[in-house]
Amino acid sequence: MELKSYFEPIDTAVVDYQSREFRPMLGDSIEAYLPGGTFPEWRQAQLVLLGVCEDRAAADGQGSAAAPDFIRRKLYRLAQPHADLRLVDLGNIGAGVTVRDTYFAVIEVLHQLLDDGRTVIVLGGSDDLVFPIYKAYEVLGRVINIASIDARFNLEGGDTINSANYLQHIIMQQPNYLFDYVNLGYQTYFVGQEMVQLMEELKFSTHRVGELQGNLELAEPMVRYSDVVAVDVGAVRQSDAPAASSPSPHGFYGEQLCQLARYAGMSDKTTCFGLFEMVPAHDRDEQTAHMLAHAVWFFIEGFCYRLGDHPSTDRQSFKRFTVQMNDNTMEIVFYKSLKSDRWWMEVPCDDSERRERYLSHTLIPCSYADYEHAMQNEIPPLWWHYYNRFNG
Repeated sequence: MELKSYFEPIDTAVVDYQSREFRPMLGDSIEAYLPGGTFPEWRQAQLVLLGVCEDRAAADGQGSAAAPDFIRRKLYRLAQPHADLRLVDLGNIGAGVTVRDTYFAVIEVLHQLLDDGRTVIVLGGSDDLVFPIYKAYEVLGRVINIASIDARFNLEGGDTINSANYLQHIIMQQPNYLFDYVNLGYQTYFVGQEMVQLMEELKFSTHRVGELQGNLELAEPMVRYSDVVAVDVGAVRQSDAPAASSPSPHGFYGEQLCQLARYAGMSDKTTCFGLFEMVPAHDRDEQTAHMLAHAVWFFIEGFCYRLGDHPSTDRQSFKRFTVQMNDNTMEIVFYKSLKSDRWWMEVPCDDSERRERYLSHTLIPCSYADYEHAMQNEIPPLWWHYYNRFNG
């Protein structure tokens, strides 16, 4: 089925930005699907934007289905980040007869877009939409990593998928195409110690918001390693995001979310960036919509500066460092990009079957601090984490 059949055009009033303070605006570089207009030539685009108007599986009440157009109203009016940007907005996937119908549409659309090599920005909708996004990669047979910027783990029980348990349903899929999941910004009083221990048993990586606020750069390698970066706006403190479906007085600041979005945009691995759980009816002077539009803008800006610097494809643009550990009984190999100064490290996989399955995952993004740890004869915690995932 053609992509057009899954989409509803955007109300012209949403993208009407004739009253402008500066040119060019981001909307000038967006080919949008409007009433009476032609469907955008998405195969010629670098980035594809789409909305999903579905919130019937929201655990904290409905209302986020209306969010995509509220974010668009602010996004189209921002400055154009790069003159050569080619971006299309396909419009909105409307709610199907059932939630499963909506999931089917998301899977089919993402499958086509990802298979064609497009990078996709998804405006939701509720958190459970991460499940059909994952399923699209499953259809493609791609083993992926997911980074969730969320105050919670979305690992509650229940046979029916909702926004509070979608991760449980992802990890129960067989065969499973989720290699790693990382949570950035959880708040302990929302998840409890038992849930933290469960995440450790699952060998997933979790990071409290307080751990990251003091040094947000700690999150950069984990975002860089992720195919999907999903944002629950409730990870941002209520003062900056009053329209979160489950607001909290604590969390990231809006500018910190924008920095995380830029990290995702700059990652050559990230092919889907999603924003979820904004309820426009709870917003204050469109503050949350404006903040999320900024996050999308920073993702787009980061995307415009992608360098294609991954050690697996361009070894000549990297400097290789071998660090001998434990009286020369083991070594860790690091790579530093000569284009961006970013770092990777090689993690061995002893099992031949796993090595074949996870070959593209054995080069792990890291930081200069990890290299410094190794130089002090200390195995970096990130190295241990992935060594245990490969060989545990």
